[in-house]
Amino acid sequence: MVRSRRQSILLSVVVALPLLVAVPQSAAATASAAPAKSFASPPCDPIAAFSADHFPVRARIDNKWLPLVPGANTVLSGTVEGDDGALHQHSIVATVTDLTKTINGVRTLVVFERDFDNGELQESELAFQAQDRVGRVWNIGEYPEEYENGKLAGAPSTWLAGVARATAGVGMLANPRPSTPSYLQGRAPAVDFFDCGMVAKTHQHVCVPVGCFNEVLVIDEWAPLDPEGGHQLKYYAPGVGSIKVAAAGGVNAEALTLASTSTLNPAALAKIRDAVIAQDRRGYRVAKNVYAHTSPVGRLAACH
Repeated sequence: MVRSRRQSILLSVVVALPLLVAVPQSAAATASAAPAKSFASPPCDPIAAFSADHFPVRARIDNKWLPLVPGANTVLSGTVEGDDGALHQHSIVATVTDLTKTINGVRTLVVFERDFDNGELQESELAFQAQDRVGRVWNIGEYPEEYENGKLAGAPSTWLAGVARATAGVGMLANPRPSTPSYLQGRAPAVDFFDCGMVAKTHQHVCVPVGCFNEVLVIDEWAPLDPEGGHQLKYYAPGVGSIKVAAAGGVNAEALTLASTSTLNPAALAKIRDAVIAQDRRGYRVAKNVYAHTSPVGRLAACH
């Protein structure tokens, strides 16, 4: 999702462990030519009605383009243009947890994302996603804690579907096609959050540090409330997930590629779980007006 505050890619960086790799690195050059400087921004409406009845009880996400497997840990790295006009080293570490949280009647999977600029933590987010029975992955809410000089500065961009007129949106379609209309990825008027997406290309060949991939899907994303932010192009490999992010105009442009993937061992996943539980608990204090409407996170095993 595109963020009006800083165009962070957040949730969509998560990938399942690669089915390494579609094509050897030397097989072909990347098809990722520099993107156009601007894209048209068509109207953005919900592509499907959101209802808790459309979701299974089990919080499982196995969408072809965005599989979220508990324990998967990924790093996307690259640069972001700062307000000073200089490029800063930027990385996002994302872990799919084995925790779930029920929001607006839907049992979501919790993804833990840490956003670093020049090696310093800028944001620590709990992102809540769920897959409906059709196979679409929905963005149900976000609790992003912001940090300044190593200290928690608040979480002003927190939103949860069903609270303060916030609306869930589709993070990934079940069968994305170029003819698909643009679609709402999520909206929360109280925090000026409004993200849209549209299928830009399919059947692409793209190389990143971990290898090369065929049949790559490209999604064009933008935030209508932040026209100066431009657009982002997100690249997804089938059975893998997000492998690249490129800017298409706008300020604070990001350029990220998938640098590494791994599966956390039980001990490492337990540490992540503890960190997520602690952050979730802070949410009832830091973002109490929104978070008060939910119950705490719980283990996936308890839901099966």
